[in-house]
Amino acid sequence: MVATVVALSSALLLATGCGVTRGAASNDMTMLIPNSPGGGYDQTGRAAIAVMENDDITGGSFEVTNVIGAGGSVAMTRLMNAEGDERTMMTAGLGVVGSLYSFGAPYKLDDATPLAQLIEDQEGVLVPADSPYQSIEDLVKAWQDDPSSIVVGGGSSPGGPDHLFPMQLATAVGIDARDVRYVVYDGGGPLTSALLGSKIDVGFSGVGEFTGQLSSGELRLLAVSGEERLKGAGISDAPTLTESGIDLVFTNWRGVFAPPGISDERREELIAMLEEMHETPEWQQALEDNGWIDEFKTGDDFTTFLQEQDERVATTLEELDLL
Repeated sequence: MVATVVALSSALLLATGCGVTRGAASNDMTMLIPNSPGGGYDQTGRAAIAVMENDDITGGSFEVTNVIGAGGSVAMTRLMNAEGDERTMMTAGLGVVGSLYSFGAPYKLDDATPLAQLIEDQEGVLVPADSPYQSIEDLVKAWQDDPSSIVVGGGSSPGGPDHLFPMQLATAVGIDARDVRYVVYDGGGPLTSALLGSKIDVGFSGVGEFTGQLSSGELRLLAVSGEERLKGAGISDAPTLTESGIDLVFTNWRGVFAPPGISDERREELIAMLEEMHETPEWQQALEDNGWIDEFKTGDDFTTFLQEQDERVATTLEELDLL
């Protein structure tokens, strides 16, 4: 079934084309986003685009295309089918690494053209306002007492950050990760609806996707996964896991890729654009506003990092008997 899904997605994308038509002299570009508007990839990609357009870094404008489906595998298929297109980029990260395994894709992220890692991002443990769990300790105790009674959700496929995080948290508190009841949602929007609609007990996802619901009080943040607390309304009071006596630090990441088959010269040009964007005050402000960790790397460093992340995901999926 998985192979069929990927094959059908590939055939559809080949039939419908891979981007907009541009004149030979155009500097306009396309940014593919592998999840729905408002999700983490969408926030990161649009923030980068805003800086590049406002500072005229590319000499043109961007068309943003949200390509939804299969945890990012459909967007990745589209990027791979755009081989040689030097005016297309895509945001991607740990979630897409996992989805490529989950949906049996015949390629990995480094089969495209890696350009730059932009950020690291903390994950959060989220519950609706009326949840009986007032602290991470309350949740963990109930989970330990009866793992099957807690339904958790995340905005990524098996192998993605929202899946890896609760599995590693379960292991850290003495729960067999194979007993975790995990439900997949396609990004932060559907995950929010599931939490507010009481379809799941707890959500695991990037905190930046839920700032509105946290500041309004619709959702509560029990803990964050990084080394330090985050700042912001409804966020700053949430402890880290290590503060709560749980020996786990977990971070997600996002970066930018181009299709395979572009020239070395164009690859260096695109990297230079992202390096220029990274140095702007506007991008530094975006990092602060979204609580992102500045973890910028390009070239061989980024390629080596991708290989490490691929191994990180494959190892976890093997431990869960999902490979």
